[in-house]
Amino acid sequence: MAMSHLNLLRPVLCRFLPSVVRTPLVTSSRVPSLPHSSCPVLLPNYVRHYATKKSKAKAKGQTAKVNINAALVEDIISLEEVKEDMAAVLTTLKEDFSRNLSIRTSPGALDHITVTTKDGKFPLNQLGQISMKSPQLLVVNMTGFPEAMTAVTRALQDSSMGLNPEVEGTIIRVPVPKVTREHRENLVKLAKQFSNKAKDSLRRVRTGAVTRVKKSKESVSEDTIHLVEKQIQQMADNYAADIDKQLATKTKELLG
Repeated sequence: MAMSHLNLLRPVLCRFLPSVVRTPLVTSSRVPSLPHSSCPVLLPNYVRHYATKKSKAKAKGQTAKVNINAALVEDIISLEEVKEDMAAVLTTLKEDFSRNLSIRTSPGALDHITVTTKDGKFPLNQLGQISMKSPQLLVVNMTGFPEAMTAVTRALQDSSMGLNPEVEGTIIRVPVPKVTREHRENLVKLAKQFSNKAKDSLRRVRTGAVTRVKKSKESVSEDTIHLVEKQIQQMADNYAADIDKQLATKTKELLG
C-alpha cells in the first residue's frame, strides 16, 4: 500500500527534487530510494567569477579623492596659499616657454635676458633699445648705456637662445639662428629642462607645506594630519599633470 502511494507521488517528487539540496543526514532507512533512471536529479550549476587582470589594474590605479574644506583646517595650514604657490610655478613655466621658446622673431624676444652689471641686475630692454632690422637680425642700440656694452654682450652669449652678437661701436647686432630641424629639437630639449625645473619647484612647495602640517601633530589628530597631507599631494599631482600638458603642447608646436 505504501509503495503504491509512493508511485503516485513520484511525478511530484521528480519535479521538485532538483531544486532541493539533500544531505545524508536526512536519509531514512524507512523510505525506499527512488530508481535513478525514473527520476534524475539535476545538480545546481555554481559559477565562481574571478577578477580579471584589467579590472584589478583599474582598481589599483584608482585612489579616493580628498576634498577638505579649507576653512576647517586654516589653523593648520592655508590650503589657498599652497594652491597659489603651486599656481605660480605653472605661471612661471608658461612665461619661460613664451620668452625662450618662440620660433618667431620679434624685438620682445630679448626682453627677458637679464644683464649683470656692477650696479646690479637689469633687464636688457632697460639698458638698450631693441629693434628688428629683418626676420634674421635684431639690433640693440646701447647709446644710452655704452658702459654696459660688455655686460650686455656676455648676457646675450650666455642666454639659452644660441646667439652670437656682433659689436659695432655702440650697436650690437644679433643674428637670429635659422629655424632648422636641429634648432627645433634643441628648443624641445630646453622645454623639457624648463618643465623639470617647474616640477622641482612644485615638489619644494609640496614638501614645505607637508612640513608645516606635521608641526601641528601635537594639537591635531593623526587622521586629520593624514587627510591634509593627502589633499596637498593631490593638489601637487594635479599641477604636475598641468605641467606635462604644457610640455606636450609646446613640443607639438615646436616640432610642427
